[in-house]
Amino acid sequence: MTAVEFCGLRLAHPIVNGSGTFDAIAARRAFGDALLEGFPFSAFVSKTITLQPRAGNPPPRLWEAQAGLINSIGLPNRGLAGYLADDLPQLAALPVPLITNVMGSTIPEVAELVEAVGARGEVAAIELNVSCPNVRTGLDIGADPRSLGELVRAVRPLTRRPLIVKLTPNTADVAAAALAAEREGADAVSLINTLRASAFAPSSRRPWLGGGTGGLSGAAIRTVALAQVASVARAVDVPIVGMGGVASGKDAWNLLSAGATLVAVGTESFRDPAAGTRIRAELKSLQIAKTPSTSVNGSQAQVEVDADLAD
Repeated sequence: MTAVEFCGLRLAHPIVNGSGTFDAIAARRAFGDALLEGFPFSAFVSKTITLQPRAGNPPPRLWEAQAGLINSIGLPNRGLAGYLADDLPQLAALPVPLITNVMGSTIPEVAELVEAVGARGEVAAIELNVSCPNVRTGLDIGADPRSLGELVRAVRPLTRRPLIVKLTPNTADVAAAALAAEREGADAVSLINTLRASAFAPSSRRPWLGGGTGGLSGAAIRTVALAQVASVARAVDVPIVGMGGVASGKDAWNLLSAGATLVAVGTESFRDPAAGTRIRAELKSLQIAKTPSTSVNGSQAQVEVDADLAD
């Protein structure tokens, strides 16, 4: 499979993980060096890091929806100091570039995170999770193009690392948010994050999840992801990490066809920890099938192959 250039990083292939969906530290404990020898992703995206430690939401934290999963995990993490002291040395041992995902509820919080993480040589890039509610507007920071632009403008000068803005799908115009991020210096955008969702407990009128609501992921959001990635690709020139319901090479192919440069695997890794490797192999097979075997009527052959893959 052809290597991919992404924000100055040369990646072996276009399959990465979605933040918080693959615990590389736990996987290393379980599988040892075999994990390093056959690592499923071309870059590793950390779970979201916040300034202070977070215990996460109270249980229950998961609800299996039709064709999807609602999670209300609540971003448990060690906080910035714990990440730098404990997690970063272990993640730096992975055989691929490390992208650290950070989130704060105010610009000063995000700025402190970006500056501290960006100063570490082990970190290849920083992903900004902008799905935290804005204290002024009540919206996700990423749902308001003006607020998002202010955030990116404030933190861009604080690091030379590539900045990837992970957009929220819970907005009226995700392309406008992507454009605001690009204009203020984002090197790339990633989407989609989970869709806000809820579920009631069986035989009751009370929310099942301890956090009240959660984020819907999995196959149920696949078509939403495809539409939003295509919309953003028409609006911006920066690279896009596409994600949302990717469970096969065909799903990855569709997001790449919609304009993504990389594709992230998320919920499928909960079901199959080796999903990244399988999806990469399936995508490679599709890419080989895409190449016409003869130069005779090559254009027509290409059209026929593309039409077949799109069925």
